[in-house]
Amino acid sequence: MKDNEKTTAVKAPPGWRFRIGIIIFVVGFLSPLLIPVIAAMGLPTAWKAAISGLLAVGIPEVFSLVAIAVVGKSGFKYLKGRIFALLRKYGPPDVVSRTRYRIGLVMFLLPLLFGWLAPYLSSLIPFIKTHCIALGIIGDALFVVSLFVLGGDFWDKLRALFIHGAKAKIPVAEGPSTHSTGSGQA
Repeated sequence: MKDNEKTTAVKAPPGWRFRIGIIIFVVGFLSPLLIPVIAAMGLPTAWKAAISGLLAVGIPEVFSLVAIAVVGKSGFKYLKGRIFALLRKYGPPDVVSRTRYRIGLVMFLLPLLFGWLAPYLSSLIPFIKTHCIALGIIGDALFVVSLFVLGGDFWDKLRALFIHGAKAKIPVAEGPSTHSTGSGQA
């Protein structure tokens, strides 16, 4: 009976507090977009720097806390239920094909390799130095997309990297025996 109560609490339509909380959260999230407006104003440089810093770092966090307080526990449960339902629907599958896994590994390793080699190659290849921001954005996007291509099992492997007691279990391939048969042949 308690499971039904939790389910109905999560599926209950949000009220005005929920809508106000979402608006506060979105306004806070979008506040860094006002930095160019502040930079264009005729304020002293110290004021511009302080306000821009607050718009980038302080205000979004404060607005998020205020939004959480406004939506309350039931609104937070509703929002969490909706987000997890969306992730389950559009998230990566647990098991992927061998081809998809190999493509995902290439997508995963390519930005890491490029990020590691780019400082050394930038003097040899001027394109890297002149387009470093665009290449960085492309590499970051490729890295994030690769996590979805690799599937849920890879997320578990990645998560295991951060667990001290995790052990890797590598399956041994079945093949012809390589030990001697006792007939003197090696």
